[in-house]
Amino acid sequence: MEQSTYVTDWLDKRSRLTPDRVGLVDYRSGAETTYREWNARANKTARYLQSLGLRRGDRLAVYSGNTPEYVDLFFAAGKLGIILQNLNWRLTVRELEGIVADGEPRVLMYSPEWAENVEALRPSFTTIAQVVALQGDPGGDRPFSERDAMDDGPVEMPDLSWDDPWGIYYTGGTTGLPKGAILTHGNITWNSVNTISSWGVHGGHVAPLQLPFFHVGGPNIFLMPLVHTGGKTILCEGFDLDETFDLIESGGITHYVAVPTMYQMMQSHPRWEAADFSHLELVISGGAPCPLPVMQKFWDRGIDFKMGYGLTEAAGNNFWLPPPDVARKTTSVGHPLFHIAMKVVGEDGEALGPNEEGELLIKGPHVTPGYWNRPEATAETIVDGWLHTGDVARYDDEGFFTIIGRSKDMYISGGENVYPAEIESVILDHPAVAEAAVIGIPHETWGEVGKAFVVKAPGAEIDEDALLAYLLERLAKYKVPKSVAFIDEIPKTAIGKMDKKVLAAAEGGAA
Repeated sequence: MEQSTYVTDWLDKRSRLTPDRVGLVDYRSGAETTYREWNARANKTARYLQSLGLRRGDRLAVYSGNTPEYVDLFFAAGKLGIILQNLNWRLTVRELEGIVADGEPRVLMYSPEWAENVEALRPSFTTIAQVVALQGDPGGDRPFSERDAMDDGPVEMPDLSWDDPWGIYYTGGTTGLPKGAILTHGNITWNSVNTISSWGVHGGHVAPLQLPFFHVGGPNIFLMPLVHTGGKTILCEGFDLDETFDLIESGGITHYVAVPTMYQMMQSHPRWEAADFSHLELVISGGAPCPLPVMQKFWDRGIDFKMGYGLTEAAGNNFWLPPPDVARKTTSVGHPLFHIAMKVVGEDGEALGPNEEGELLIKGPHVTPGYWNRPEATAETIVDGWLHTGDVARYDDEGFFTIIGRSKDMYISGGENVYPAEIESVILDHPAVAEAAVIGIPHETWGEVGKAFVVKAPGAEIDEDALLAYLLERLAKYKVPKSVAFIDEIPKTAIGKMDKKVLAAAEGGAA
């Protein structure tokens, strides 16, 4: 059938090219899966999804940690044009209620550690016809083990285009419900092409997958480029220090990605000094600016350590800093990848020249077409094909880009974006609170943490412990401020807006 753009079945193609090469290793069990076996398992998974009534364009919500089943679902959905709605297990039930309603999934699948939360969510389901337990006792739900009876032969793909969505990845917003960035088959493919062609990823490379699979970095930083080239992914439950050192020393990994906090934890660990990093070709940091001393410790070991820059709306990978330039361009993220355009613009929207600071704009086939059910937010973020990142950047006379900071009202804690307006709205729901402002303040482990400034309602009484307990019931733990200061008045600007710069100046942070 003639198509304007050709969408491939990734695992089917790879299984024909290198059928006996190991593509996936489950770190917990040690089980190795060849590409032939992996594709067969994904085919069974696709047929199981069809048996649940899922068709092209339907949403499948997945509420799970990093498991082989989740990765199989990702590729099975790709075979059928089903859209994965990836649920962030760090969020509270209250937060997830709105997200599930936003995606209107027909089926929800969950791993056993989230069974209790699924029960709490169940009364809010309006579109979900089937609930499937990926592992363990399914109770009254369907067991994912039903998949095992399915045929593992090739699956007939619908006539997909690169504009068909593959997944929805939720990213925090400055107000209200997080926005679901759509990543299409084209976005994911081009991110992989950019990574391979610019980072030099090949079939001999091995990388662990420790980032959560609901995060854009889960599939896109190394997994998909490694499938593209026939490399190997080691699937991990998450980040564990001893496991990480084991992987570095004897797991055969060549590539590694983490957020700065994880690297700081590694360098404070007793195994750091004796660890053998000689097998690593690339170590890259993302999620937040990495402190220079952290990078220097890797350079002292002869490791090609560098900072990356990505955001959900741009599929993951955007820059490359060539190894010879790492030491002389210590704060740079490098050059845009092969099929990506960048520019820095001023407040008037006009392009700026070298060494001028302004907002970073990104264009390329890896950029999201927009947010799920959010046409206004899409129109604000993507203008004439350019993604407005909200991040401040500059490039030098040689074309090397440096990310300066974030112009949006947010901070990054442990690699996670935190949006103060969302937290403030929850604080203001408390009857004892009249006004609230949240800022990020420096923290030696997490980079930044939140501090809330609160004005009590007249005659009301509440203390720090009580307010933080209230927030922990309503927000993911990483969003909850680490401290609360009760003050008489929130400073205001001349036009009546909260003046967070005054609060930040007193705390040594940045608003």
